[in-house]
Amino acid sequence: MAAVQNKPTAWARFTKYLREVRSELRKVSWPNRKELITYTIVVVVTAVGVAIFSGLVDVLATGALNLLRRLGG
Repeated sequence: MAAVQNKPTAWARFTKYLREVRSELRKVSWPNRKELITYTIVVVVTAVGVAIFSGLVDVLATGALNLLRRLGG
């Protein structure tokens, strides 16, 4: 009969996971304050740009559909 292998406990697996996460986080190249501010501005400007573009497309599509509805019916 095959020997039963001892499976690590849930606590052992959890602590191993946390050690590995900590190890990986040490490898991360974190941005400095200037880079963080620059990246934040880029994200905010991009989000605002996408929101404006989406809003314009929505307004134009709504107008076009309303025009078609009035012409067709």
